[in-house]
Amino acid sequence: MQENEKKVLLRIEDVKQYFPVKKTRFREKQRYVKANDGISMDIYEGETFGLVGESGCGKSTFGRTILQLYPQTHGAIRYQKDGEWIDLKAQDKESMRNLRRELQIIFQDPYSSLNPRMTVGQIIGEGLVSHGLFKRGDAGLKDYIVEIMEECGLPGYLFGRYPHQFSGGQRQRIGIARSLALHPRFVVCDEAVSALDVSIQSQILNLLRDLKEKENLTYLFITHDLSVVKYISDRIGVMYLGNMVEVSETEELFKNTMHPYTEALLSAIPTTDADDRKKERILLEGDIPSPVNPPSGCKFHTRCRYCQEICRQQTPELKDVGNGHRVACHFPLGKTEK
Repeated sequence: MQENEKKVLLRIEDVKQYFPVKKTRFREKQRYVKANDGISMDIYEGETFGLVGESGCGKSTFGRTILQLYPQTHGAIRYQKDGEWIDLKAQDKESMRNLRRELQIIFQDPYSSLNPRMTVGQIIGEGLVSHGLFKRGDAGLKDYIVEIMEECGLPGYLFGRYPHQFSGGQRQRIGIARSLALHPRFVVCDEAVSALDVSIQSQILNLLRDLKEKENLTYLFITHDLSVVKYISDRIGVMYLGNMVEVSETEELFKNTMHPYTEALLSAIPTTDADDRKKERILLEGDIPSPVNPPSGCKFHTRCRYCQEICRQQTPELKDVGNGHRVACHFPLGKTEK
């Protein structure tokens, strides 16, 4: 199916998310952390959109901004429901609360995202009661919660246990069950497997894929692990210092990398293939520039080995170079093989 035939679920237009920096006696001018600095993209219904980049590049902020956990500083986020576009920023508190049943999040840390004073049944049931799917004390509430638990790989007899009695993988399954119990349409998976052992990661990833197919879910899957995002994603967006620098279907991105930053990230993926191990490992020199005072022109030019004068002066636009592949670079690599 071509991109123009797919149904757009979320349309993000020039979204910026700036956080004010505390003033000091030495610096009176108000400064801002530019966590997201002008992001425009579509997320299609039924897809898994993977979002990758180094720590601190603004991935988690972007996911939470889409859900209006952080109201955006600038731009528009529109959600398509029943053929109509809903501007999420324009919704009042009650309207947004009603929409949250359809727009959910799975948090990164399964240790801090669960209330230690509530049982598993209470944690999963809280949203069901809050959104009016069940009344507190309904006979069918427990049966439904147990059904969701078992669907997410948690035996029903654990219903009355507390979070501290579970392993990390089991706690993440509780978080998944809590989000999916409401039958959402869109779920932000914010580093949902990064805190887990590798063996548990594969179980959670397979669970998320199975649930996506069964419930026709749409995911924004945020991670810094390119091996994980390659496995689970239909499309991938690469973020650097608050901007999207490359967006493409997964197979196309790995086969025909066009941005130097993406090239460096892919070169760092561990491999057991002898031929792959012979390939050049690209080391990025220096640290990520400050999001408070980012470089002029292309933000990546301070670490790019292909940098030229135009890169220091002019900000590249995210342009379509064919096959739905978009890249923000004055000199795309244009490789035919990876």
